[in-house]
Amino acid sequence: MIIIGEKINSTLKAIRPAMEAYDAAAIQDLARKQAAAGASFIDVNAGMFLEDEPQRLAWLVDSVQAVCDTPLCIDSPNPRALKAGLAANRNPKPLINSITGEKERFDAVLPLVLEYQAGIIALCMDDSGMPETVEDRLRVADSLIARLTRAGVALEDIYIDPIIRPVGTGTHYGVVALETIRRVKGNYPQAHIACGLSNVSFGLPARRLINQAMLVAAMAAGMDGAILDPLDQKLMSFIYATEALLGLDEYCVEYLGHYRAGRIEG
Repeated sequence: MIIIGEKINSTLKAIRPAMEAYDAAAIQDLARKQAAAGASFIDVNAGMFLEDEPQRLAWLVDSVQAVCDTPLCIDSPNPRALKAGLAANRNPKPLINSITGEKERFDAVLPLVLEYQAGIIALCMDDSGMPETVEDRLRVADSLIARLTRAGVALEDIYIDPIIRPVGTGTHYGVVALETIRRVKGNYPQAHIACGLSNVSFGLPARRLINQAMLVAAMAAGMDGAILDPLDQKLMSFIYATEALLGLDEYCVEYLGHYRAGRIEG
């Protein structure tokens, strides 16, 4: 499972003061903890600082890579900020979060994907808006994959985000996301999925319970990557257990290793 650690994000109230104060020690502590907990990538986002986002994102990249060699997920809707973060990156192959089928955004982000040979998270939305149905999301996913691969991006560097929306605002949103995952992975087994998992529970009580249930269902549907909190030991335990149940962990070797290391919360 590809874990994209979500904790260094300017939208989170707990970490934003550290970003405001340029508190590198606090950022680095979170980076180390996420890497130790099993993050495959560490997401860095400075999107709340609209006036100086490029500089702040580059500072986040510099701060994290000073203490951690985990690949980074450079996260911004602003191409200028993405460019600044990618230019500062010295860690292994980065991931860009994100591109869409919207012409202006696609045309601005694609050159960065190619220049920095990065992986790319591709959201299932385009100039017609955010699709409601599975078929419309698949149409957008097909178009994004065709355009990216035609430009020279390898399938294994593409991470499709099916867009998980809160089930509290639409009863069908969980089913639509799960079926989109199932069909994208069926059609493009070499491509990856990268979901914003916690979106599903927004506005509901006991959010962790909803997130855990969605995690298991999505992994069973073929999800192999998610943006989540690797410091949530219970959630990570569900990942290890689900991998074992889906036949992704031969003889449960990884599960047993995590258990012996005290990383399984029963």
